[in-house]
Amino acid sequence: MIWLEELLIDPGAFYVMDRGYMDFARLHRFTAAGSFFVTRAKDNLRFTPHRSQPADYLSGIRSDQIGKPTLPKARRAYPSLLRKIRFFDPETARDPVFLTNHMLVPALTIARLYRLRWQIELFFRWIKGHLRIKHYFGTSPNAVKTQIWIAVAVCLMVAILHKELALPGTLHRTSQLLSVHPFEKMPLHVLLAKNDPRTLATSPRNQLMLWDF
Repeated sequence: MIWLEELLIDPGAFYVMDRGYMDFARLHRFTAAGSFFVTRAKDNLRFTPHRSQPADYLSGIRSDQIGKPTLPKARRAYPSLLRKIRFFDPETARDPVFLTNHMLVPALTIARLYRLRWQIELFFRWIKGHLRIKHYFGTSPNAVKTQIWIAVAVCLMVAILHKELALPGTLHRTSQLLSVHPFEKMPLHVLLAKNDPRTLATSPRNQLMLWDF
């Protein structure tokens, strides 16, 4: 997580992180810089509440507490106040626990911010599964964004082609066929259409069978 240590923190900004990045010393950097964080608590979190705030059960909020880490090492790493929110998610039937250093925004807003982070992660998983970017030709932000947008544009063109020609199979199949036949000189609907095995079996052969006398 070296990149997280080098991150330039903007005062007033919100940073939403997975619990894999949770470290009290790192979290305190955000508080000291005047920014806000939202992260999911680890299962072994030890937390001492100082006071509890009203929880709206109808919205899914089960508890909203303000306090500090219980363990001395964690409290030294994060000496400021911490807010712990437990939220029941009806879609997954789970009740994740979120940590934040923002004491004023509604608890439901904190839960929704983390859900938005999950949507972004699903989008990047979609990029990894559909855009087939094996490596980047440049490492600058502009180079990475340019290559991603080119891949998105190609994916959209293939999707339009797949729909307009009413091609059989899935969009993934169409993309695979185009990737292995980039220089074929034949109509696209012929290249991408499924071949009938009976047609292939009755097609004239230009090679004699071994025992065909």
